[in-house]
Amino acid sequence: MNPLRRRVASALALLALTPRSDTAAASPYAPVLPGSRLVLPRDHGAHPGHRIEWWYITGWLEPSSAQPLGFQITFFRVRQPAHDDNPSRFAPRQLLLAHAALSDPRHGRLRHAQRSARAGFGLAEAAREDMAVHIGDWSLRRAPDSGRMEAAIAAADFSLDLHFEPTQPVLLQGDDGFSRKGPDATHASHYLSWPQLAVRGRIGHAGRQREVGGSAWLDHEWSSALMPDGAHGWDWLGINLGDGGALMAFRMRDESGAALWAAASLRTGGSDRRFRPEELRFSVLRRWRSPRTGADYPVELSVAVGERLFTLRPLMDDQELDSQASTGAIYWEGAVTAYENDVLAGRGYLELTGYARRLRI
Repeated sequence: MNPLRRRVASALALLALTPRSDTAAASPYAPVLPGSRLVLPRDHGAHPGHRIEWWYITGWLEPSSAQPLGFQITFFRVRQPAHDDNPSRFAPRQLLLAHAALSDPRHGRLRHAQRSARAGFGLAEAAREDMAVHIGDWSLRRAPDSGRMEAAIAAADFSLDLHFEPTQPVLLQGDDGFSRKGPDATHASHYLSWPQLAVRGRIGHAGRQREVGGSAWLDHEWSSALMPDGAHGWDWLGINLGDGGALMAFRMRDESGAALWAAASLRTGGSDRRFRPEELRFSVLRRWRSPRTGADYPVELSVAVGERLFTLRPLMDDQELDSQASTGAIYWEGAVTAYENDVLAGRGYLELTGYARRLRI
């Protein structure tokens, strides 16, 4: 293991073992508090006082002469308070990590890549004032004048050069951006989503460069105490609905698969509705077992949100991402189609964590 990967592994082990105190005074991390007002564009930027943060963008791409593809780009920021008192400019106070993936049914399994770096020296940075994060030549940025975002990823066997145009306002999850993750409100994140992003750009894979269009979903989330006691992982989905609406739903699961907490939001006709845990129900329709890790993932689900019932079917089964070289996690991150009453309702992404082993964040 090289020195950088050792630092990353040590940082993530520290995250898993650091006690989660109910009092801000006992914690080296900034708390997530109800009633905190999110201010844009400032809160598109980094929050280095918090324990962990990610900018996560997923979507469906439509090449001009091929079947649809799915893509995922995620940048993570991890704070390491053990280095706060180290005067050296080289002290790894903040780590940046990134995942990128392309789902192509013709390839049959996920193409993916990952990076890790210590923040600083212009080589890897996450700006505070607006969305601008990069590790080397991998980047995700928002243009302050137009609001348009752009992402650039150059991996060994694929590349993404994409531009994202907002078509509707940001969706604040939970209570004005305060998103509870368990019965105890200390387990929460600040969480905003940007659904229905119009995508244009180019992808490269299989020796070809192609123009693409499509739609995407961006999540930005930061927390200092994310997972409640007993949580083994989570199931999350973000769906751009065909009528212009948006659906987000998640559940935190215990080791048996039972929901410890759940929440959802549904944007329809310009109005946003939030749902309580008792208004959600996840049911497994079909599972797929990874031939590499043995993890057994529920790749087809029905999700009841209030009075509506959505069925999720994957673009392809093998969308497992092994990030042991960066975040240490193995998870399923896949493009899915949503149906309602057997009619196509939308497209988006499903994330399944904690199935290979317990997720530690």
